[in-house]
Amino acid sequence: LLGRVFATDQDVILVGAEYLKAYAIDTIFVSIMFCYMGYMNGCEKTAFVMIQGIAGAFLVRIPISFIMSRIQPISIFGIGLATPASTFIQIILFVGYDLYLKRKKYN
Repeated sequence: LLGRVFATDQDVILVGAEYLKAYAIDTIFVSIMFCYMGYMNGCEKTAFVMIQGIAGAFLVRIPISFIMSRIQPISIFGIGLATPASTFIQIILFVGYDLYLKRKKYN
């Protein structure tokens, strides 16, 4: 249904639906990540927020997209999984950094 808003070609709509299935996973993760981003920005850790965003894009999302685009048969769902994978790694970075800051504060 969402694909029909942007295209009338049935093949394009089907590929768009396949991508959205992978991206839908990210909607769960991204809400958690945005909370951490707001928290860290509020704690004046804006450099870390910027670094984890760049790392997520260049060290996770782009490489996974590239690797998945090379696996035969090419699956837009597989390529789309790069987005939630990146967000998941970024959440791990936030949790790790938060634990580090709390440990540093109490030691």
